[in-house]
Amino acid sequence: MTTTQAFDDLVDSYLDIRWQFDPVQATGAGLSEHDGRLGDFSAESVARSIAAFRSISRAIEELSLETTDDELDRTALLNEIRVTVHRFTRERPHVKNPAFWLSHLLQGLYFLLVRDDRPPVHRARAAASRLEAVPKFLEQAKATLQDCPWVFTQTCLGVVDGGLALIRKIGEHLGPEGDHQFDDVRDQAVAALDSFARDLPGMALLPEEGGFAIGQEAFDFRLRVEHALGSSANDLREYGKALVEQVGRSLAELAGKIDSGVSWQDLAERLRNDHPADGKVVEAYALEMERARQFVEERGIVPLYPGTLEVVETPSFLLPVIPVAAYQPPGAFAEDRTGLFYVTPPAAGLDSTSRERVLRNHCQYMISPTVLHEGYPGHHLQFLAAQAQSRVVRRLMGSALVYEGWALYCEEMMGEEGFYRQQEERFFQLVALLLRGIRILVDVGLHTGGMGYDEAVQLLVDRAIIGRHTAEAEVSRYCATPAYQLCYAVGRREIKALHEDYRKAAGADYTLRDFHEALLGYGGLPVSLMRWGMGLNR
Repeated sequence: MTTTQAFDDLVDSYLDIRWQFDPVQATGAGLSEHDGRLGDFSAESVARSIAAFRSISRAIEELSLETTDDELDRTALLNEIRVTVHRFTRERPHVKNPAFWLSHLLQGLYFLLVRDDRPPVHRARAAASRLEAVPKFLEQAKATLQDCPWVFTQTCLGVVDGGLALIRKIGEHLGPEGDHQFDDVRDQAVAALDSFARDLPGMALLPEEGGFAIGQEAFDFRLRVEHALGSSANDLREYGKALVEQVGRSLAELAGKIDSGVSWQDLAERLRNDHPADGKVVEAYALEMERARQFVEERGIVPLYPGTLEVVETPSFLLPVIPVAAYQPPGAFAEDRTGLFYVTPPAAGLDSTSRERVLRNHCQYMISPTVLHEGYPGHHLQFLAAQAQSRVVRRLMGSALVYEGWALYCEEMMGEEGFYRQQEERFFQLVALLLRGIRILVDVGLHTGGMGYDEAVQLLVDRAIIGRHTAEAEVSRYCATPAYQLCYAVGRREIKALHEDYRKAAGADYTLRDFHEALLGYGGLPVSLMRWGMGLNR
């Protein structure tokens, strides 16, 4: 047996542990063997899984490897295991965050509903099995959760209605007609979720008690290990400040060219009035998505990989968590290579004022940067490229620094390649970049700098020019996802620096397509590991 084969066997062993620990991840990855189960996140079960992760980690560390590719993948795999152990021993979302449990449950049902690459009979049986497990699962959650930060319980309460709608939708679409046993487990799941929601307020700390911050040591651990960054939280705070100031100047300059009589903030507010007609929102995104795909293909900017992207209206049960738009990739091991791009138009029954408020979120000049970020050549193309790799680690694992950094890099790069047709589109690409810069300050501030919830909301309202309701939803998400929100702008920085070093090393042989193909060949591996593989270490 070669060392590569031995490493591949250990990767398979790791995945066995991972899928046993989190069967919903297996379903999301396109595997069907665990479709009927929910995870066990009781203290005893988590402790057993952590021991298994540590054991497989030691075996992986001790293996002698001969190729750089194997060493790269081993480093990425070990870092993923270390982050998992850190998360469940230090941050403990299963103890502090009720939304952790509800997200696991609802994702497990959602994947069965939307992944139609499985036989209907299998999906119905798996759905019945997961629904049957809901009461015990939520009782286990109540027994495990303690001293939950107020913001986590409020976030969880905000998705309960969507969760109830999803369970009922599962019954409509997957429940066999006349199967009273299926109806019974569905009704019991609904009752259990109702009971869980009623108990949530009693689990919460007071708002002023905070409790969501992970602290600088844990935050820097994530930077070093999850994202393989050399920068500390303090370093990134300074970078975020500089980026916000730089983008603010660029916005003021471009706004002066578009309309010299107004500030960039007032210009953004006015331009949001230009949006697709009511009833044409989804179509507008679909047309622009196809234009982006054709542009990428015709210019040879990056190779296209097998797989399609469907632009669809957000289903009702996802409305609480997708206020504007969102992307869902195909599973890493699924035969169906179809991604879904959800778009949320004004809901039926809204009054005219509310409809206009929703439509302003779909300003016509914001649509272009959005489809570049989410579709081509952003997330969708990147996931298809990763999932086309033969190496399992690169197909499945990665850092948000690369996923979000690539998508943000694409917004800018495609503008440089001539995709934007109007200055207003470039303007809103800069508005989006400003928000990503402010996210660095909020992410670092919330978790390491003593920034409070209300202070973070006000910063977004004042500097990013977004509504208070949207800002509150943003900050609630940031509190639960430490060291994620900075990934957009910091990942863009890292990829741009890698691009420049690649260009210099390639010399006269450089092409943009070659750089993109080389980068995408590493899947979602952190940029520092890409540098190692490309021989571009600084």
